[in-house]
Amino acid sequence: MPRLPSLFVSHGAPTFAIDPGVAGPRLTALGRYLPRPQAVLVVSPHWMTPTPRVGTAAQPGTIHDFGGFDPALYQLSYPASGHAALARRAIERLSKAGWSAQADERRGLDHGAWVPLLHLFPEAEVPVFQVSLPSRLDAPRAWAFGQALAPLAEDGVLIVGSGSLTHNLYEFRSSHGADEAYVSAFAGWVREAVEQGDNARLLRTLDDAPGARRAHPTAEHFWPLLVAAGAADAGAGAPPATVIEGGIAHGVLAMDSYAFGLAAA
Repeated sequence: MPRLPSLFVSHGAPTFAIDPGVAGPRLTALGRYLPRPQAVLVVSPHWMTPTPRVGTAAQPGTIHDFGGFDPALYQLSYPASGHAALARRAIERLSKAGWSAQADERRGLDHGAWVPLLHLFPEAEVPVFQVSLPSRLDAPRAWAFGQALAPLAEDGVLIVGSGSLTHNLYEFRSSHGADEAYVSAFAGWVREAVEQGDNARLLRTLDDAPGARRAHPTAEHFWPLLVAAGAADAGAGAPPATVIEGGIAHGVLAMDSYAFGLAAA
């Protein structure tokens, strides 16, 4: 099987599950275009642990880890099976790279995993397992974490970093402060770095990009982007990244996603 690309997806608010906007149909189209994975590995900021944990449940449950939203959201489930064998291989790869990874037999899928997967693979036909995001990261370590997972792409695993291209919860929850200008400026800066394959610039995003501290008052929703990019760091000659434009939701959430190592259709 050819090496699979890795993805960064902006999972937005939980309402993305029932309000697909621009991004949802484009993720569905991407899922149809991709080679069929043996399993999907998701790294989400909604499961963070001091050292990596890997879900090995045969049938991971759907976790509704949010409150105060439309009651319809709590009726949704994503009934994909797990893949214990490939999850254990992820543990081996992480351990070999110096990360003290452990199995978690009970962990289900948080909304950072199942909400975008509702669009990417709406039939839940592809097995899924999660890998927790280490709670102490900086840009180089997030990239290295993706590199540690990278060999799994040769085994038919689609590595997905699920985060948010912009993530200012205060502005999302407030009726004031929505400002698409800074969101667009930040998203455009990142897009240019991704399209040019400028990894050094991408690693400096939270230091150098316009509006970076406003876009990410805390960094956990940005790290999955670097995990996904690191997982596809194949050096010179690798296919360029493909941008999946998602627009801006709620005035402050940039919803672009990226497929690293995948030429545009």
